[in-house]
Amino acid sequence: MFDRIRVKRAAEEPVVRARGPVCQWPGCEAAGTHRAPKGRGRDGEYLHFCLDHVREYNHSYNYFAGMSDEEVAAWQKAAVTGHRPTWKMGVNGVHASAHRAEAAFEAGEFAFGDPFRVFGARQAETQEPKARGRTIRNGERKALAALDLDVDATREEIKARFKTLAKRHHPDVNGGDTSSEDRLRDIISAYNYLKGAGLC
Repeated sequence: MFDRIRVKRAAEEPVVRARGPVCQWPGCEAAGTHRAPKGRGRDGEYLHFCLDHVREYNHSYNYFAGMSDEEVAAWQKAAVTGHRPTWKMGVNGVHASAHRAEAAFEAGEFAFGDPFRVFGARQAETQEPKARGRTIRNGERKALAALDLDVDATREEIKARFKTLAKRHHPDVNGGDTSSEDRLRDIISAYNYLKGAGLC
């Protein structure tokens, strides 16, 4: 249906191209396609030059022109922190108050509201059962459960339970019955995990 539609072309108008900035070098009429900084104290301001003149400008450009050696050294030192002010540790009592806040946090005396008990959860974690002075991890907890032991089981109890369960589920002891081989594999891997973790 639309294959016979014809549109009359408008008379072609001359295309006017937007002309960019002209080179700012004295006497040059070429396009200023390259930017060059104007200098210290005029950050964000640029001159426009053609390629040949921007190269010539860059050879003679010196940001520190007119500055003494002390001023250059001070500028370089301030450049390390991005020319932002800095303070020594402990200025205005911030350091001491940070230590007080940390001590209060460790003691459980919070100086702020904790309606969702986010920080109280940390105290609960520290009160978990520990084995020989260390916190039991989830992998160790699962391995102990596979051996039917509590988290506070001693090294001797772990070894004794492993021997008992290994004898009970070994096929040679059960007259060649292989029905409990999977259970035996779980027991052996749990014991090896606890051995690698240093609990037995």
